[in-house]
Amino acid sequence: MRISAWRRLLGEGSFSLVVMVVVSIAVFPFYWILTTSLKTDHELSLGTHGLWPAAWTLQSYVTLLAQYNFLIPLANSALVAAGTTLVSLVAGLLTAYGLVRVVPRARVAVLGFILATAFFPVIAMVGPLFFVYRDLQLLNNYLALIVTYLIYALPITVWMLVSILGQIPKDMEEAGMVDGATTFQVLWRILLPLALPGVFTAAILSFILSWNDFIFALSFMTDPARYTAPLAIVNLGQSQYQVFYNIIDAGVVITTIPIVVLVLIAQRRIIAGLSAGSLKG
Repeated sequence: MRISAWRRLLGEGSFSLVVMVVVSIAVFPFYWILTTSLKTDHELSLGTHGLWPAAWTLQSYVTLLAQYNFLIPLANSALVAAGTTLVSLVAGLLTAYGLVRVVPRARVAVLGFILATAFFPVIAMVGPLFFVYRDLQLLNNYLALIVTYLIYALPITVWMLVSILGQIPKDMEEAGMVDGATTFQVLWRILLPLALPGVFTAAILSFILSWNDFIFALSFMTDPARYTAPLAIVNLGQSQYQVFYNIIDAGVVITTIPIVVLVLIAQRRIIAGLSAGSLKG
């Protein structure tokens, strides 16, 4: 018993050590960014790279918000991400319902096509989309970003909602229609509440994917007043003789905080939504 207990203890200790090492490696870049954002300009100009700031300061954050008006890019990102999420949920819910109930034979083909487009290289889409938006005069327009970000958001929304709606018994819909409900009423009042965990998860993931995009915003937005937060970070802290990495990292921290808070608040719903699609009814 003692030998087996020691072996079990050793196995658990080794596993915990490996987990701690992996987590430390994953978290270290974020720690470095946070500590750099709290360093003074003078400390950075000396070229020191200590793991701990010599003097803590929030001056980089004050400069970021006051001089660079970083709240505007944050608001732009929130607007585009929220618009993308809303369109993705509406289109994804209707598409999922159609694939599950209206044309189930097309389900495999459509999902396969969506999956294929999701794996298509993003950089390969930039050129054709740029010419299309130019001809439509949609460059430097939030609508162009919202439509483009559906490339990120719609596949995961459709896949998740198809999986969840497919588990809901059709008898519930038929009962609602017998009571006089229309198809949209059944979808809104019966199916949507039952699929809410998946809808909530899809909304969060769509928002995060849209919020973090850089390449499409860089390609289609030219007016600095319309820059999203990831794109605005590129122009932070630049001077003729020095790059102020504390200001750049302060922008990274502020851009990351809303996503971290959102995930922490909704982590239970995210787990419930992701696991709902794997359960059989």
